[in-house]
Amino acid sequence: MNVKEIVLELCQYSDQQEWFVFKENWFEPMALGEYISALSNSAAFHHREYAFLVWGVNEDTHEIVGTEFNPFCLYQNEPYQNYLARNLSPSIPFVFQEDEMDGLRVVLLAIPAATEVPTAFVGRRYIRIGSSICDLFEYPKREIALFKILDTRVETIETMPAKYQDLTFSKLFGYYGSKGIVLNKRTFIKNLGLKNEDGKFNMMAQLLSDNSHIPLRVSIFEGKTKGSDLFSVREFGFNCLLYTLDDLLRYGDVINLIQADERNRVVVRKDVPLYDSKAFREAMINAVQHNLWVSGNEPMISVFSDRIEILSRGTIPPGQSKEGFFLGESVPVNKKLSEIFRQLHISEKAGRGVPQITEMYGKKAFEFRENTIVVTIPFDRIRNYPDM
Repeated sequence: MNVKEIVLELCQYSDQQEWFVFKENWFEPMALGEYISALSNSAAFHHREYAFLVWGVNEDTHEIVGTEFNPFCLYQNEPYQNYLARNLSPSIPFVFQEDEMDGLRVVLLAIPAATEVPTAFVGRRYIRIGSSICDLFEYPKREIALFKILDTRVETIETMPAKYQDLTFSKLFGYYGSKGIVLNKRTFIKNLGLKNEDGKFNMMAQLLSDNSHIPLRVSIFEGKTKGSDLFSVREFGFNCLLYTLDDLLRYGDVINLIQADERNRVVVRKDVPLYDSKAFREAMINAVQHNLWVSGNEPMISVFSDRIEILSRGTIPPGQSKEGFFLGESVPVNKKLSEIFRQLHISEKAGRGVPQITEMYGKKAFEFRENTIVVTIPFDRIRNYPDM
């Protein structure tokens, strides 16, 4: 593993996630064992291959500060790493590595995600919830969800094979090129994770291919409900998902009429958009990025006379809470797709999308249904048109 690359990538997060931790010189032998158990289980919970504990980075500022931590010390008259290995079950191949960054020493502990059963330390299974280390026994719902993940009953767009295997990617190369990034024709499939362990194109490859075979539509209704007459349907699917998203965002600009507000006009006429374009953009990106594509269903966009409803499939991920959701603590549903969105600067790690929507329209803009999340963008009409 490249210590510098991993540490720099982790430092880019605006806050710590449940699968990595920063420390400076901290060392408590028993607590570190509990951390390894918790991080290993949290990595599996969030569909990560590894979890990480890094010494030499300030946990608040993410600044490289260096460390004096010695992973090769003795504990109870035996090498500490032997003590850890002896008390972790099942055995996991954790590894300590160190390097210098900006002339300062950092130590990286790479912890493999749990497989088959949760990782335990001294017979107890732990997991991270937020920034806390918790006994998994006290959180039965998380324990059940973790066992389902370990039992491979939870598929992701990276493991699920694509329905179509004759995929081409010329549009993907074009999109990356438009962002100033050149994809390597020999390695892009591996680098972007477009095949599963069986060597088949996965669902993510299908989404990013020249023809995703998935419809994405905007339905416009004349009234305030789906019981009213359907005015128009615009089709944006059956394309590379990246271009489909661009088309949806551009169509949002078309719908967002600029209204001339001459109320109380003195000199300058005021232009008022129908809705906040930033909130719409964030809601649309989130719906596509975090949609539960493995369900076989796509997001739905419905335009009514008084609002837009953007529906994405799935619910809050098991590793997320509503409080964390509204605070912008992002837990990606589609991990690798989210990384690609960040690489292309479509989204960012700062997690500002949901806070921007709630700042404009409040938490009431979000509705959590059994298997979907709906964002409502209300229209700010300066006058009513009975026939519109």
